[in-house]
Amino acid sequence: MLPKVISAVYLALWVSSSGVTSAEDPHMDRALRLMSETPLIDGHNDLPWQLRKQFNNELNKVDLNTLSTTHTNIPKIKEGRLGAQFWSAYVPCATQYKDAVRQTLEQIDVVHRMCEKYPETFMFATSSQDITDAFNMNKTASLIGVEGGHSIDSSLGTLRTMYQLGVRYLTLTHSCNTPWADNWLVDTGSEPSQHNGLSPFGKQLIVEMNRLGMLIDLAHVTIAVMNQVLDMSKAPVIFSHSSAYSICPHKRNVPDDVLKRVKEKRGIVMVNFYNDYVTCSKTATMSDVADHFDHIKKVGGADIIGFGGDYDGVTRLPEGLEDVSKVPNVVAELLRRGWTDEEVKAALGNNLLRVLKEVERVRDSLSGTSPDDVPIPYEEVKNSCRTSFGYPDVPNGAARPLGTLALLLTFTLQALFAVTAL
Repeated sequence: MLPKVISAVYLALWVSSSGVTSAEDPHMDRALRLMSETPLIDGHNDLPWQLRKQFNNELNKVDLNTLSTTHTNIPKIKEGRLGAQFWSAYVPCATQYKDAVRQTLEQIDVVHRMCEKYPETFMFATSSQDITDAFNMNKTASLIGVEGGHSIDSSLGTLRTMYQLGVRYLTLTHSCNTPWADNWLVDTGSEPSQHNGLSPFGKQLIVEMNRLGMLIDLAHVTIAVMNQVLDMSKAPVIFSHSSAYSICPHKRNVPDDVLKRVKEKRGIVMVNFYNDYVTCSKTATMSDVADHFDHIKKVGGADIIGFGGDYDGVTRLPEGLEDVSKVPNVVAELLRRGWTDEEVKAALGNNLLRVLKEVERVRDSLSGTSPDDVPIPYEEVKNSCRTSFGYPDVPNGAARPLGTLALLLTFTLQALFAVTAL
């Protein structure tokens, strides 16, 4: 009972401070009431990347209460009524085959430190229950999603380690192919397909993610990968920040036939606010974003929709959605368009909570299954920055061939040992 009382008080204070009243905008009043009852869960925010770009992750030099160079700060989070956020642990494709794992671990670390520095605002979260608990305490549940399969360096052990550090989704690719999956640029024709979707190791990865209880994020992949994962996965999938292809035919968006399959799989598409994915142009409005919500609801139903704003990861945002504080505008617009309270609550957070609970259920059902420890074939990842220790019959990771002098010394020592043993 107490959390509901706290939420009601918080709502009253927010309405009072913002000057919004039902007489001025009954849809906004209703939107804020629904947001006080159901957590807004956003699928993708790149604030951690901004912390690296602008401050090299020196969080001690940053005050998130006053930071003004990002779409996201604590006042904006509170005004936007952000109940839960998947913070993106993103590093660029340029790190692939180099230091992607280290840099990703540093992004994971900065999310942990952000929660530790601002415990009155953030609660680190790894489960559906954590999201609910944080919402009841009027804190923003803070989850981690790793954006790009290159971050695990083709290693199931690295995937498992990141899960233990709190990562709850992996975007299979970013904007480069990995040694086991094709990225969305393949569908534009600007890059060649390397795997016709997923390689055999990529399919191993999907099975292991199901076993771990890690959400599979299909933003940034080809349509072939989308369909292969939808065929394979025992758990629902997500698109953490993608919109509707029929409204804006950009290859980062989701076509109708895939939307229908997401519905069958009981997954979720979390709508991206980037202008280029909203209108396929440099300009857009909040109403244009609502068009994507309407279309996805029409094709797949209100049960597959969520919010995935991509704040701090994009350079252009719609008029009326300039930063995290403006998200209630979308909620009010959906109500203005005739969405029911239950449909809005589904999109706000109930859909994502359902998906995460089902992923957790699949994980629990597979608890007796051993981790997959079969590594990717060495020839699929061989490069100048990678050793081959542990791979049989691969000379690069084994002892190097001995020179003539070394061979002579070895034979001499062996002969001496043989004499000594007699």
